[in-house]
Amino acid sequence: MSNTTVTTPPKADGSSLSHGLKQRHLSMIALGGVIGAGLFVGSGAGIAAAGPSIVLAYTLSGLLVMLVMRMLGEMSAAYPSSGSFSAHAERAIGPWAGFTAGWSFWVLLCTAVGLEGIGAAKIVTGWLPGTPEWAWVALFMVVFCATNLAAVKNFGEFEFWFAALKVGAISLFLVLGVLAVAGVLPGTDSPGGANLTELLPNGAEGLVIGLLASVFAYGGLETVTIAAAESENPVRGVASAVRTAMWRIALFYIGSMAVIVTLVPWDSPAVVEAGPYVAALDRLGIPGAGQLMNVVVLVALLSAMNANIYGASRIGYSLVERGQGPKVLGRVSGGVPRLAVLASSVFGFLCVLLSYWRPDDVFSWLLNMIGAVILIVWIFIAVSQLRLRRRLEREAPERLAVRMWAFPYLTWVALAGMAAVFVLMAREPDTRVQLYSTGGMTLFLSAVGYAWQRARART
Repeated sequence: MSNTTVTTPPKADGSSLSHGLKQRHLSMIALGGVIGAGLFVGSGAGIAAAGPSIVLAYTLSGLLVMLVMRMLGEMSAAYPSSGSFSAHAERAIGPWAGFTAGWSFWVLLCTAVGLEGIGAAKIVTGWLPGTPEWAWVALFMVVFCATNLAAVKNFGEFEFWFAALKVGAISLFLVLGVLAVAGVLPGTDSPGGANLTELLPNGAEGLVIGLLASVFAYGGLETVTIAAAESENPVRGVASAVRTAMWRIALFYIGSMAVIVTLVPWDSPAVVEAGPYVAALDRLGIPGAGQLMNVVVLVALLSAMNANIYGASRIGYSLVERGQGPKVLGRVSGGVPRLAVLASSVFGFLCVLLSYWRPDDVFSWLLNMIGAVILIVWIFIAVSQLRLRRRLEREAPERLAVRMWAFPYLTWVALAGMAAVFVLMAREPDTRVQLYSTGGMTLFLSAVGYAWQRARART
């Protein structure tokens, strides 16, 4: 069994990670981390497929995510580490598990950086037609690479203000939506329940599609447990973030879905073409709703780029620190793993280039390969928590600042839910390819990790 490195206070020469994130940074990262571009953009296809039952889909997947976050919070409060679930998997299962979970998540985050850069550039070129898309992607990559190369407090400040804008925008949307539904917003008439008469317009199949869309919209919640290791008080930071996860998911995701399907007919073309939030704002007669939401989506995309470069660099650093990657990426100066930041940024930009050079083969293959990584990570989290909780209760119960509810029953319920999502993915042609591609990558990384583990044991 591995002796996973736990983040320690920074050395005076800055050769270890700093603790530059303040509690306000961590609190806002936790708040804003649940509001991603997937919610603003990707939810449209889910609504078109599931109709009003999209609220049920987001509720079911939200319950699963709450359990995952509780398990991850329990382990991260007990063992604060920039490697988060990767370090926990190594500690609980073995080095091969930490290797597999960590490097697969690194590939996911770096690829996501590229996707978010492309999405952000498309919005800006819509405002400034004729400007090259690649130039905007390059600018965003340089800005956020530079931000992450500097002290970690710079990352925290960027995310603080990005998250504040996202939280403010969606909170205002919810207030206006609730007032409109209640019939007290001037200039609008309440639709009542007219748009809710067909709960399952496309049957169970539509609900399944909506459920799968909602599961992957929750990606990004893990960043707060990675960032907590560099905060002033890691245990307090993780505990606070995890304990408020339930109301954040219920308010921002489930609440906004309920408002949208009440205000706008689920089969309105605008839900997919313009986006569900724009469609709802247009229904309220808000002038310039489309451009307003484009600003919010741009902020969400830039925030995700910043957070994913940060998360990828810290996961990569933790893997190298534990002897599971090129040693050069483990060098730290000024409290920042700068070579890991550069490597993560370069891989992200390579993904952008592949989207231009080989969009139909290499890039689509890469997208399929990362399609179900988040589910693989969640499984590692659940299995790790099952094993570490018993060890903690036996050896160090004082470390359990956060406890998983109804252990071990809800952990098994979460694992059953993940297995059910896998089955649903295997039934759908589009997601089946992603499932098999991710499975292939996971098996390959597991084999490499196990071979490395055996070689290390011999030496």
